[in-house]
Amino acid sequence: MSRTADRKLIEEIPKEKLADFIFMHLRDMWAVDGLYYLGIEKEFGTESATEIDRKVWEVMGKIEARKLKKLFEISGNDIASMIKALRLSGWTLDLEDKEIDVKKDKTILRNVKCRVQNTRIKKGLTEFGCKPVRWSFLKAFAKEFNPDIEVKCNVCPPDEHPDDLWCEWEFAMKGK
Repeated sequence: MSRTADRKLIEEIPKEKLADFIFMHLRDMWAVDGLYYLGIEKEFGTESATEIDRKVWEVMGKIEARKLKKLFEISGNDIASMIKALRLSGWTLDLEDKEIDVKKDKTILRNVKCRVQNTRIKKGLTEFGCKPVRWSFLKAFAKEFNPDIEVKCNVCPPDEHPDDLWCEWEFAMKGK
């Protein structure tokens, strides 16, 4: 089968099922990511698994930002353009309960209810210290738009966090 046949197959998906189809594949991607992480963690320990994950997602931030800029013709180098693309990223789309607070000089993204963390807890596992992984992804993503966009982590595991907030990220231009 050709790529043309595959495109036709996707184009034939009923419009009302297209979002569910995309979210299903996003969740499958995250399941694979989690399974790889757990396998590496079991074989080499949490520290090694987290460092490998951090390196992978740092590269992925750069790749995904470039692809989204091209696909959606996002040419701006400001925070608004970066946030527009970030909202379309696999990471942000998968956040079930998120808040994005756009202010004049900064934008704050909050993950209120984290599926990954809640799944780990239901399985009797500890919280995943995802801060270095997410931070690497977000810094690389932002840098593809403008090296002057600073990414600040206000809270993210392994940090202590309130029950109604898993992580909070702040994006601002350097010196602002």
